[in-house]
Amino acid sequence: MRVTRTLRATIGAALTGALFLATGGSAVADQNRDAQWPLTAFGAQDIWKKATGKGVTVAVIEKAFRTTHQDLTGQFLPGKDFPNPSKNDRRGPVLKPGEDRRDHGTGMAGLIAGHGHGPGGSAGMKGLAPGVKILPLTADKMSPSATRYAVDHGADVINMSFGADPNAPDVCESIHYAVEKGVVVVAGVGNDGTPEEHLPAACPGAIGVGAVDEYGKVWSMSNYNFAVDLLAPGVDVPVLGGKSDSRYGTTNGTSVATAYVSAAAALLRERYPDLTPGQIANRLVKTASLAPSVKKKDLKLPDNHYGYGYIVPEAALNENIPAGPAQGPLLMPKGKASNSPVTAGVKNEANPNPPMGKSERLMIFSGICAGALAVVGAVVAIVVATRRRKSAGGQSWG
Repeated sequence: MRVTRTLRATIGAALTGALFLATGGSAVADQNRDAQWPLTAFGAQDIWKKATGKGVTVAVIEKAFRTTHQDLTGQFLPGKDFPNPSKNDRRGPVLKPGEDRRDHGTGMAGLIAGHGHGPGGSAGMKGLAPGVKILPLTADKMSPSATRYAVDHGADVINMSFGADPNAPDVCESIHYAVEKGVVVVAGVGNDGTPEEHLPAACPGAIGVGAVDEYGKVWSMSNYNFAVDLLAPGVDVPVLGGKSDSRYGTTNGTSVATAYVSAAAALLRERYPDLTPGQIANRLVKTASLAPSVKKKDLKLPDNHYGYGYIVPEAALNENIPAGPAQGPLLMPKGKASNSPVTAGVKNEANPNPPMGKSERLMIFSGICAGALAVVGAVVAIVVATRRRKSAGGQSWG
């Protein structure tokens, strides 16, 4: 059966009569609101009594946005466009029939900061943090410049619902810069259904997010690897569309889950403004949960499929949790971040391989010894070469 409180600490009563829309379809406003099962599961009405994300800025890096959507009017700050830096790369993924370039960005912004429309915002769709302001940064691929711009222009949280070209320079360095400046970075782990890691989720400092359905089960296409830190709703989730000001649809993906974790981080930032990004992550990790069937497996957490579990924002806001170390429970960057972006030429000259992800770093650091350096270097070179062949560029994930 479907459950209203699957993503909370306990399982509640059955959720019946949910009305999901076909992707790109339209429906009346009541259906849109009723179909938002993640908000029911989170207990959003109770959460909003404590925090809505007011005063918090979430930077969303996407291809495009419909800033005039009826459920998002007034939520956008002045943004900036970051053109594709590579002359050889195509301009983002090919759109399917009926898709609009603004669909993905509008959908993610709505999951974070949608406020509905009509009297008191009673119609349409709401985000988990409806008090948030969105800093819209448009880029066809992972743009370290956009990340740094977000940090330098007041972002508290950066949402990265995409995968990056592993050959792009400065990806992990820009995330290091953000975390060092106190900005929470949240990224999707990918929709391949494989153990392959993707940047930026695999960068130290980023909170890597996988997708879970309303039963607390990991989505079959959610990537599973060391980059998975937390789970959030990402299956049959209603979203705003970008083709018109009243467009709605339903989608799946770790992008969706990423937006919900970004919204949860924004709620925590409002309530606990002095916490570091690691300490924000700590509250999410310490209150994360697992479905009863998964708990029976007696997993050692974090698990490559489940991370620390799915987020429970209400508990993260309200439970008495010591702040803990500044770096929190997640793998964080070491040393001091560069104040300036690393140019492509310098990066390639100094290190021809793309930045290593979380698990690659740990595997090398824990397994390295003087007699094995050559072997480890060869293995890494093979992995990098394979990834380069597989990766044609960045991609946005539904």
